[in-house]
Order: sequence, then C-alpha cells, then structure tokens
Amino acid sequence: MESLEPWLLLRAVNGLSDGTLTRLVREFGSPQAVTVASMPELQNRGGISRNVATAIHHGPNPQARANAENEACRIEQQGVCVLTVLDPFYPQKLSRIADPPPLLYLSGSFAPSDDRAIAIVGARKATPTGMAFTEELSHTLATLGFTIVSGLARGIDAAAHRGALKAEGRTVAVLGCGIDTTYPPEHRKLREAIEMRGAVVSEFPLGTAPRPFNFPRRNRIISGLSYGVVVTQASRKSGSLITARFALEQNREVFAVPGSVKEGNHEGPHGLIQQGAKLVENVGDIIEELLPQLDESFQNEVKNAASGQVPAPQVLSTQEKEIFDLFTDSPISVDEVLAQARYFPAEVMGILLALELKGVVKQAPGACYIRL
Repeated sequence: MESLEPWLLLRAVNGLSDGTLTRLVREFGSPQAVTVASMPELQNRGGISRNVATAIHHGPNPQARANAENEACRIEQQGVCVLTVLDPFYPQKLSRIADPPPLLYLSGSFAPSDDRAIAIVGARKATPTGMAFTEELSHTLATLGFTIVSGLARGIDAAAHRGALKAEGRTVAVLGCGIDTTYPPEHRKLREAIEMRGAVVSEFPLGTAPRPFNFPRRNRIISGLSYGVVVTQASRKSGSLITARFALEQNREVFAVPGSVKEGNHEGPHGLIQQGAKLVENVGDIIEELLPQLDESFQNEVKNAASGQVPAPQVLSTQEKEIFDLFTDSPISVDEVLAQARYFPAEVMGILLALELKGVVKQAPGACYIRL
C-alpha cells in the first residue's frame, strides 16, 4: 500500500493549492518526486512561481508537519480508506476537474456505475412538497441506473439520498467535515444505509469539525462527481447555488425545479432558470438533456428502464377529481379538505385514501396531504 505521509506533507505546504498539487504530482509521478525536484525543475517543468517552489523546498512549518505526521498515524491505526488522485479507483469525473482533492477519505465503496451520477441539492428547510418531489425524482433516477450524489444535509439532501435507497439504487454523500464525523448527527442511520449501498466521502483531515466555510468548498466535489446538478428548492443565498456555479465551471449540466413565486425557497431555482438552467417538471426533462452524453450501452439501459417507468394515466372518478382539485402545490390539512368538500367526513377520508393509492397525493407530516 502506498504511504500517505508524503501526500500529507505536500498538502501541508503553505500556498500550494489542490489544483497545483495535483498537476505537479501528475507531472513528476509522485509526491516524493515533487519534493526532491530542483527549483528550476519545479518552475520550468512544473510551471509554478519561485515563491511556491521555495515553499515546497522548505516544506511545511513544524506545526503543519507534526499535524500531517499525526494524521498519517491516525489513518493507519484506524484503517481509514484514503484514495489519492493517482489511484485507479479515484472517481474519474472528479479527477478531471480543475482542483480535485488530492486525497479522498472514503467509507463504504465506489462502484464503476458511480461514474453515472446526478447530484440533487437544495434547501435544508424544505417544504413537504419539495421533499416529496425530490424523493420521487431521486427514486426514479436511481431506478434508471443513475447514482444520486448529495451532501447528507437536512431537507432536500436527505430526501435525495432516501429516494435512491428506497429504489435500492446507489447514492454518494459528500461531507463538509472529517470522515470520522457525521453531520448532522441525527443522520447517523441514514449514513449507515448509504455506506451499505454507496459511499460517504470527504476531503478533510480526520477530526475536522463541520465548520460553515467547509461546505461551499465541498460543493465542488458534489458537482464534480456528476453529469449535472439538480436544484429543487433554494433561496437566493443558498449554498446549493454555489454547487450550481461549480457545475457551470466544470462544464456540467444545471437543472432547476420551479415552484410557487410566493415561496422564498423557490427563488434560487427561478434565478437559475432565468440564467439558462434546464427547467425540470419530471425526470424526462433530465434524461432528455443527458441522454446524448451517455455511452451507447447506458443509453439503451436508460431507454429500456424508462419505458417501464411511464406511469399509466390515472382515471379519477367525479368525486375523486373534485377532492383532487382542492390541492395546490402547498400542503393542505385534512381539516381544510373536510371544510371545503361537500361530502361527509367518512366519505372524504375514503376518497383521500383512494387518491393516495393511485399515487396522485401523498400524506405529509402534520396530518397534511400534498399533490404529486
């Protein structure tokens, strides 16, 4: 097994970015070769400035060196899996972005099919409607053979992971903290389920706390792993829009799910649509855009799977349609339905059950129903 200490020491050099580190290691063949290269070699062959070359020659400061050496010991003692950017198992899409993480800490495992990934991100404070739509979208994409990538956060991210897991598909979670930390902590069981059917990854050293400034940085990994990024709900200042920006910089597709103009958490997707993002009403909008980018065998797999995903039109009775028409994009309580319906409560409850069985409405927390 390759020693990680040279990687950790090189990563600890002050002023050396991930993109430059990766480029140097690829050029010279290994981190050791970079550290022993002469100043002229680093500047001419490596294409770096004299200041950066000098920093590499001096190495990390004593505290950074001690931290790197301690990190190497902890990785070995705890048996943590770490992929270097030169590792053949390192995700190929991610390796081709401008600044891939030189080291990727991993729990669970990657599969070759994870190269066929779509990211779904959005608001932490998501609406029940947004959560339901996200889970349904993720479920369908996973059924078609796509791996779902997200950030394990509350709200939309969690719904995206759960949708893939319910479809018995694959999903990848990218953390904004060390791989030995679960954030938010209440997602421990969700994380364990992801590790069974996918991977949890981080670029941060062991013990790194989930600090706010880590999350925008990790978003480039979410987009870098994927064909494209779907934003389902987000405010205008949401971190999800940072993921969308990274996607554009990485030449990935950007998709956005519209919603009510009266709800602030749809401002982000609406802004993206105004800037040219693909509007998504159903999974077909995503497939239509991505299909030409897929290799021929996967194109055929998706087409064949999609043919079985088209739901049969639901025929509603007069009573069912009357109740169904009471629903909008926002959740509606049972009491509101009962107040607006012209039927006895027992009849309304029976009609709601029928609509739920037909898959056109779904029960949400708080004795509410949402339209699908």
